[in-house]
Amino acid sequence: MKITELLTKHTIKLNLESSQKENVIEELVSVLDQAGKLNDKEGYKEAVINREKQSSTGIGEGIAIPHAKTASVKEPAIAFGRSKGGVDYESLDGQPSHLVFMIAATDGANNTHLEALSRLSTLLMREEIRKQLLEASSEDEIIDIINQHDKDDEEEEQAEEASAPSAKGKILAVTACPTGIAHTFMAADALKEKAKELGVDIKVETNGSSGIKNGLTAQEIEDAVAIIVAADKQVEMDRFQGKHVIEVPVTAGIRRPKELIEQALKQDAPIYQGKGGGASASEDGAAKGKGGGFYKHLMSGVSNMLPFVVGGGILVALSFFWGINATKPGDPTYNEFAAVLSNIGGTNALGLIVAVLAGFIAMSIADRPGFAPGMVGGFMATHAGAGFLGGLIAGFLAGYIVVLLKKVFSGLPQVLDGLKPVLLYPLFGIFLTGVIMHYVVNTPVKFIMDGMTHWLEGLGTGNLVVMGIVLGGMMAIDMGGPINKAAFTFGIAMIEAGNFGPHAAIMAGGMVPPLGIALATTFFKNKFSKRDREAGITNYVMGLSFITEGAIPFAAADPARVIPACMIGSAVAGGLSQFFHITLQAPHGGIFVLFFTTNHALLYLLSILIGAVVTALILGILKKPVPTEK
Repeated sequence: MKITELLTKHTIKLNLESSQKENVIEELVSVLDQAGKLNDKEGYKEAVINREKQSSTGIGEGIAIPHAKTASVKEPAIAFGRSKGGVDYESLDGQPSHLVFMIAATDGANNTHLEALSRLSTLLMREEIRKQLLEASSEDEIIDIINQHDKDDEEEEQAEEASAPSAKGKILAVTACPTGIAHTFMAADALKEKAKELGVDIKVETNGSSGIKNGLTAQEIEDAVAIIVAADKQVEMDRFQGKHVIEVPVTAGIRRPKELIEQALKQDAPIYQGKGGGASASEDGAAKGKGGGFYKHLMSGVSNMLPFVVGGGILVALSFFWGINATKPGDPTYNEFAAVLSNIGGTNALGLIVAVLAGFIAMSIADRPGFAPGMVGGFMATHAGAGFLGGLIAGFLAGYIVVLLKKVFSGLPQVLDGLKPVLLYPLFGIFLTGVIMHYVVNTPVKFIMDGMTHWLEGLGTGNLVVMGIVLGGMMAIDMGGPINKAAFTFGIAMIEAGNFGPHAAIMAGGMVPPLGIALATTFFKNKFSKRDREAGITNYVMGLSFITEGAIPFAAADPARVIPACMIGSAVAGGLSQFFHITLQAPHGGIFVLFFTTNHALLYLLSILIGAVVTALILGILKKPVPTEK
């Protein structure tokens, strides 16, 4: 789609009457409304003003791009206003704005519209185009100028691919703004233009409203000198672990591209350590918005489920303070407040985890249209007794059903695009997912889950210990990574199915690495630097709180010694917990839930302590003394 299909003669005002920001917004909103582009004039105006509160859209160089994406817009459009005297638009460079482009995007704007809106923002970074727009004498001339410079995405990508490698090394960048239709692409364009001028090889990934474009590959990240992240919203960061990363607001990418590029070349930035559990760049190079494989989609569901698990699990644990049966009416230990805590945490928060898991898996696959079908499918799995396995199937089923629906409905007339996200996708997505879950999935999956539960309950002590060793060791292999999360998810599934043994081994295994390292830094001080000993104190708190990631800095610095020591200690703790037939009814919380939710609290604490001591002793033996610090 050409930009001038959105910017027409009817949405151009060559002479703005006001020099004040609020009045100019009112003028251009009125232009769009009179052109029949808005459903709700006041609603759209409010959305534009709310966007301005986040940060001014006066980006400097005499340009302002107020914008909003809202249901108040009837059809995507661009309004242009020009002020020879200038508008006080609170621009980043403090200079008045002479060219004001107001972008109106619908909630259901399709990729074609969003790409056209995005291209406009990149055109305005070029001084020659700004000069021509200032000197144009008519609406027709404005349209001709835009048409003359408007290139499609394929031409832009070919131009990028043709650029020659630089001896200075390659820099990568990611740009993103809250709405993804203006600043995202202006920052990208500013960085690319300045890199070209400096003779630097750069690739910029844009996280816009139409998805991720020009995605960074794992190999490119590995080879990069440094990464610039100019973003005002969340982007995938864990893929940058171990690289020099500069994190700045998206406006810095527009205003300070030279400074950022030079800083990146010098690697004058901290090495990103990551937060754990994030998705990595796709191996095939297409880090696209729709996904990067099974694990990425699964982790999207698990990470969004965790707040429900943590909050709900600890509330359930607190309800046991009055007694293990204090939530049951008629029991002598019944307590009304305990029942309220159990209802909030168990019936409601934990009752939602399968639906949330499925909803966010589907959303990771199919973007927002997948969320509702996924939630409904997961909710059906919960009520049918299909549990976690049913929820996993529901999430992937709903996601790919919506992907299929997008292809099926892609041939509909463009005028119906706005109906797809609000009517067609939810209606057919929920219907098809629900029918398949009801008739095909729930009954056999419930049979499998019941069979697994009965099998685990029938295991002898020897087999339980082996399972505990495996699950405990898995928690320490990558400390928050895929293997750790796989064990944790299995434990949650077993709790949800009514079997409380496996998760006891899992929580014990997850608490041991930071606790073992903390003990080692305390009792083998000559093996650790002063900085490590100080970090070891923090690990006491993290270990007791079941935050395995506290051990990651030590493992990263000395993996050959730390990871085996942690794995052995965690395996010992997991095996002992199952040897003592310990059960755990809370999915999270560490020491804070230990005495409320286990059948043998002291034996459980002993299992964890023995595992931590084993880890500490192995570290004390394997690690070499550090030089004495003056």
